[in-house]
Amino acid sequence: MASITIRNLNDEVKTRLTVRAARNHRSMEEEARLILREAVGRKPSSRNLAEITRIYFGPDKGVDLELPPREPGRESPALC
Repeated sequence: MASITIRNLNDEVKTRLTVRAARNHRSMEEEARLILREAVGRKPSSRNLAEITRIYFGPDKGVDLELPPREPGRESPALC
């Protein structure tokens, strides 16, 4: 197994890690290993923002907005 050393770890982060480990009945090292395993093991989402928005706010979620009719664009300003 490989080893890793983390230098310049903020004291508050170390304290929070220690508390989290104690709450989960694990050593601080085991808690850090678990956090790293979970973070590295996640696969990035292939969903884009539009898909995620539809999941939470789509018509089947009770949100059905009426789109206003399109109007012709305004004229460009004269540049003289």
